[in-house]
Amino acid sequence: MNIQWFPGHMTKAIRMMQDSLKLIDLVVELVDARVPQSSRNPKVDELIGSKAHLLLLNKADIADPTATKQWEEYFASKGITAAAISSTGGRSLNFVFDKCKHLLSDKIHREKEKGIVNRSIKLMVCGVPNVGKSSFINKLSGKKSAVTGDRPGVTKGKQWIRLNNNFELLDTPGILWPKFDDKEVGLRLAFTGAVKDEILDVEELACHLLVFLRANYPDSLTQRYKMTDFDSLEGYELLELLGRKRGFVVSGGDIDTERAAHILLDEFRAAKLGNITLERPESL
Repeated sequence: MNIQWFPGHMTKAIRMMQDSLKLIDLVVELVDARVPQSSRNPKVDELIGSKAHLLLLNKADIADPTATKQWEEYFASKGITAAAISSTGGRSLNFVFDKCKHLLSDKIHREKEKGIVNRSIKLMVCGVPNVGKSSFINKLSGKKSAVTGDRPGVTKGKQWIRLNNNFELLDTPGILWPKFDDKEVGLRLAFTGAVKDEILDVEELACHLLVFLRANYPDSLTQRYKMTDFDSLEGYELLELLGRKRGFVVSGGDIDTERAAHILLDEFRAAKLGNITLERPESL
C-alpha cells in the first residue's frame, strides 16, 4: 500500500508555523505514544531550530506502557525532553507548565536580570493530524478552548489561548509532510487515523494491521475476536477469520471483509484491543 497525502492546507500550515515561531518561547510537540517516531513530522526539528522544545507522548493510556518507557529513554538519549501524557485521562497536566519553565529557566533568569518579570510565557503546540492536540489544549486550559474530533483536519487556523500560570498558547493545524519515504510510516499513521480512511483501501490496511497484531499482540485477537490457530494465516485469511468470528457471513457463505476491516480499525483506534504500540526504538 502506497500512502501519499499532502492537501494544500498542509503547505499553508507549515508556513503558518514558520511565521509564528518568532512570537513564541517554546514549542510543545505532540506525538502519538503508539507511534512516537512515525508521528513526528521530520520537518519539525528543522523548523524550530534552537527554539526550546518539549515532546509529549500523547495517548499513553492506550499505548503499551513498557514501550512508552523505552521511547522516553530513547528521546532523552537524543537530548529531547519527553514525557508521556493522556489528554483524555483523569490526571492533571499541570506538570507540563513546570517542564516548560525548567526548559526556559535560563531565558527567564536572563530576563529577570534585565528587570523583565511576570511576562507571559508563550507556547506553540504542533503535531500531525489526529494526535490529540485539541484535547490536550482543552485539558491544559481547563475549558473547551479548541474543537475536538476523531478525524484529522479539525483545526483549520491558528488561535491564541490564555492559560493559567501566566502562559499563553498558540494552536496550529496538524501538519503532515509531502511524502512518506518509508511506507511503514504511512501505514502506522493510517492505522491510528492520522490519514483519512476515505483515500485508503481499508481492507488492505486492515490486512496489514492483522499481520502486525498476529506477530506482536496475538492475545489481543484471541481475546477480542475469539480468533485461534491463526499463526500460519496471512492478511486476507486473517481478515476472513475475523469476519467469520464476528458473524459477518453474507449470502453464499462469503465473508463481508469490508465490514470486518472497518470494525477492526475502529476498535483498534478506540483501544478495544488493549494497549498496543506499533513501533519500538530498537527498530530504528
